[in-house]
Amino acid sequence: MKRARLTMPLSGDSATIKPSPPHPLPLLPPTPPQTAQVLLKKPRRAILKRPTALFSTAAPDSSTWAPLNLSQSELSLPLTFPTGQTFRWRQTGHLQYTGSVGPHLISLKHHDDDNGGVYYHVHRTPSHSDAESALLDFLNAEVSLADLWREFSASDPRFAELAQQLRGARVLRQDPLECLIQFLCSSNNNIGRITKMVNFLSSLGECLGTVGDFEFHEFPTLERLAGVTEQQLREAGFGYRAKYITGTVDALQSKPGGGSEWLASMRKLNLPVVIDALSTLPGVGPKVAACIALFSLDQHHAIPVDTHVWQIATRYLLPELAGTRLTRKLCGRVADAFVMKYGKYAGWAQTLLFIAELPPQKALVSLNSRSSEESESLKGKDKKAKKGEAVVALKS
Repeated sequence: MKRARLTMPLSGDSATIKPSPPHPLPLLPPTPPQTAQVLLKKPRRAILKRPTALFSTAAPDSSTWAPLNLSQSELSLPLTFPTGQTFRWRQTGHLQYTGSVGPHLISLKHHDDDNGGVYYHVHRTPSHSDAESALLDFLNAEVSLADLWREFSASDPRFAELAQQLRGARVLRQDPLECLIQFLCSSNNNIGRITKMVNFLSSLGECLGTVGDFEFHEFPTLERLAGVTEQQLREAGFGYRAKYITGTVDALQSKPGGGSEWLASMRKLNLPVVIDALSTLPGVGPKVAACIALFSLDQHHAIPVDTHVWQIATRYLLPELAGTRLTRKLCGRVADAFVMKYGKYAGWAQTLLFIAELPPQKALVSLNSRSSEESESLKGKDKKAKKGEAVVALKS
């Protein structure tokens, strides 16, 4: 599949950066006396001060935006970023989203004057050429949605209907560590609370600046994450997930070559091996493992099965299982059904079907369906009226 190319704006090199006052309060909560006892048990952990914003980026003018060479049908920002794949990109304007890809702070937006085409602006980066390749990699730009949607639609009329109304729902290729930590926060949680937790951890990384009202950070390294104690995470509202995060960080640090290298190596392994390996980490079950595999490890046919996906499967793929209770064994059957239907990119198809069930998109699909039905009804009435006029004309 053809790789999209970017044209880097020369004026983007000179994005205005201005100093902002230091944060007046410490970002980590003060450590109570009992925390010292926890630190004695884990002496290698140290309290880290979170980096504060030393600068803000001015709003980019029109000359510093460049076309991404991905049409809206290849990338819809509202159908990609706020739909549960990542919790680190923020809406910073009308149809505009901002986030970090490694050390690069980037905004993306749909341009009204270009049929909704996607444009990008690099606020801060150590290298524009690296920012370009990192952004394309993050967006899975080598995968053509048009080709996939055509293939899926040919075998599934419902998918064909949804694909027309929800074009551009793309699966991201995130950094594996970043993706893993985010989905540890997602266990039995809602998007708002997950985002707060992820922001807390993200703020341990290097501050890249502020855009609008939001402060952005490079995702912290394992070493920085190791500086946070379970007690501090509990005080920050992580609940039982605190022990999963600290336990997973410990487990990753013990891997030969380092945890980040171990995670990245899974991109070359078969899916069952990947799921089994990820499931050895504290707090990682089959669904979380499948999310990490799909959204960061190139396992395009991974199917994260939860109650929502189970409902989709029993309505459209396995109706004979309607009314039964979801079990671990049935999770495997659901995943197999998706792969049988959609092939090696089944995870991309499942992602669109899942997004279509989210309240905002479900309302949009329903509205568009009613509009389409009303349009067809009007066309039918118009044809009957014209036919009646023709009969009258013949009689006269």
